[in-house]
Amino acid sequence: MKTEKQVISHLYQDDRGEWIIQTNEEHQKGVAELAAAFAGQFGYSSWGYSLGLLHDKGKERNAFQQYIRKANGLPVTDNKIYKEHNHAFVGGILARELMGMSVLNLLTNQIISHHSGLHDYSDIETILQEKQLPEEIDRKSIVLDKVQLIKELSEAPLAKQKIDLKHFHHLSRMLFSCLVDADRLDTEHFMNVESWQKRGCASTLAELLPELEMYMKDLQEKASDTDVNRIRRQILQQCIKMSTGEKGFYSLTVPTGGGKTLSSLLWAMKHAVHNGMSRIIIAIPYTSIIVQTAAQLKRIFGEENVLEHHSSFNPDEIQDENLNGKTRQEIIALREKAKLATENWDYPIIVTTNVQLFESMFSNKPSVCRKLHNLANSVILLDEAQTLPTDFLQPIVDGMKAYQEMFGVSVLFTTASQPVLSGLIEGSNPRVSFKGIDRITEIIPKDFVLHDKLRRVRLEIDDAGSTYDEIAGRLVQFEKVLCIVNTRKDAKELYDRLPEEGVKLHLSRMMCPEHICETINRIKELLRSNDAPVIRVIATQLVEAGVDMDFPVVFRQEAGLDSVLQAAGRCNREGKLAQGKTFVFSLSAENRKPYGSMAAANNARLNLPATSDWFAPSVMEAYFKQLYSRTETFDRKTISHYLYKPNELCFEKASDAFKLIEDDGVNLIVNWGNSMDLVAELKTSGCTYSLMKQLAKYTVGIRQSDFKKLVQYGAVKEILEGIYLLSDREQYDKDTGVRLDNHWMEEILMI
Repeated sequence: MKTEKQVISHLYQDDRGEWIIQTNEEHQKGVAELAAAFAGQFGYSSWGYSLGLLHDKGKERNAFQQYIRKANGLPVTDNKIYKEHNHAFVGGILARELMGMSVLNLLTNQIISHHSGLHDYSDIETILQEKQLPEEIDRKSIVLDKVQLIKELSEAPLAKQKIDLKHFHHLSRMLFSCLVDADRLDTEHFMNVESWQKRGCASTLAELLPELEMYMKDLQEKASDTDVNRIRRQILQQCIKMSTGEKGFYSLTVPTGGGKTLSSLLWAMKHAVHNGMSRIIIAIPYTSIIVQTAAQLKRIFGEENVLEHHSSFNPDEIQDENLNGKTRQEIIALREKAKLATENWDYPIIVTTNVQLFESMFSNKPSVCRKLHNLANSVILLDEAQTLPTDFLQPIVDGMKAYQEMFGVSVLFTTASQPVLSGLIEGSNPRVSFKGIDRITEIIPKDFVLHDKLRRVRLEIDDAGSTYDEIAGRLVQFEKVLCIVNTRKDAKELYDRLPEEGVKLHLSRMMCPEHICETINRIKELLRSNDAPVIRVIATQLVEAGVDMDFPVVFRQEAGLDSVLQAAGRCNREGKLAQGKTFVFSLSAENRKPYGSMAAANNARLNLPATSDWFAPSVMEAYFKQLYSRTETFDRKTISHYLYKPNELCFEKASDAFKLIEDDGVNLIVNWGNSMDLVAELKTSGCTYSLMKQLAKYTVGIRQSDFKKLVQYGAVKEILEGIYLLSDREQYDKDTGVRLDNHWMEEILMI
């Protein structure tokens, strides 16, 4: 039988029952060519090719060939009993033999780890010591171009531009990404050609740019000739002018209402086309903004050109009405394309979260790292840059520098309150400091004085402590008012104190994402229609950035200056009034003082002169310097310890430590919308990716202590292992979300 002599990598049976085989030689060559193309984006094509040639050399093992034949019902001639059939270690040993230990984190680790995830250096050394190369491995078939490998290494930015070796781990991870994606794509091409054909996108940024320009022209023609719109046009023209600059770091600092979102996108697209760049990645801190931004971009460029990648997005929900009359088959194809693209970001425009972007850059996992090579030669647009966490600021800033210098990335920081990210950044301990970005080009010159031209709000600050009742009493003096507080508890306490007149609404993370979305849409509709003379909204910070609300009056509980100005951005947003009012208050009379990072931010604001022009860029710069000077560390999880020594890289430990959001809470599925139908499907069908993505819209994350309290009430049911349902429907309030009080006890006491 022909198959008995072939070294099999993959196989399947066709419709006629015949075995279709991909030989190991075919697979390795296919992976090598793909990985070379990916790595060629940043000057390492030979290294990519070598990774592909060696990664599955271990499949020549008799043990693996016996395993794959037995697993598929093929006859075997080798009846020897093997302990295991692992294969990845073989290519790693060969890489070391051919190139020495110097390639431990350029070839060896990537090959050994391409299924399991990048190992720490000590674990790799142990594997190399304990494993032996099987005799049946054909060494003669391996041809590595050592001269070319060394030449590429010496001519690459890391060596040629004398880039700091602390960035080396990003190169290791990027090569790993090239191998993982190439391996999975070639396998898919053989095993599931139908799926493989759905990948990719025909449109380039150069082809999409006219769509955006036409959209912007139409928008401007329809816009009324007001002072605000004239300023927006001025900002837009400046973005166009500055888009032809070379690759590097840029910032766009525009006060709320200046048209920052579309202006930054036009800059990014024109900059990318001018510099021959591949894609635009828009990273946003809040899901609510992502949904809003992605929807707008899909209207401009089409669903097929914009990938929305975050926890609440489910490609299965792409609907007919959003697709301009496409056929059923086309809709299904788009859904499949979107699902596939979340694996490797092979779209011209990606809208994602800061968490997704930065945790991927520091991950060791194959499925997470797979997309990284598609960041090379891209524009990364960081929206609301002031939200970058100070606890991880050192590795994040260093990472962005590495991607710019080594992989040809441009980064645009956009915000109404630009943080200080250049020069020497010093903390409260003189030893705790790091060098920021050498050069950030500001797109808007200081002489534009936008903070004066777009000033539409009077800010009043009262740092004396107030009670809940006092603040509620002040709120009822206004018919349309938004009040933003720091915690879920504060939101609930103030909401309960508002009278039942007109419309009062609550927004917090005690509500599931779908509930929040519906409430935000209702608020916007009420504000547009003027149907409700009285609209009072109590919200947490989730409305501060990017949520397009326009209230004449806004209250903000004490916080950092960046948060205060974000709140002010929800006030008189469209300039309909001569001047809106934003009041900053304290709840210290209730002993409700800011804590943690918010306390540090608030103290930084309090240390600025009370007579400051709070909207001036110079004051914002002084604020961030104050904030940083109070910071004990910019690398709380010591990522630098794990990753900044090229010979002692600990990829797994760093990956476990780099979590922008501490996941110590519990997610509860709540009764909202069609969540119970999805729960019923979950019970019968079990967990699937699509189903869990849909359920994410109906979950609320709560603290462990609150979870235990709800369990004691008997309000929680574990429907599958580790998946919990808020089974008592009365514990989810239609206005405020998850209740933490015992409603059964309340009812007994009322009798």
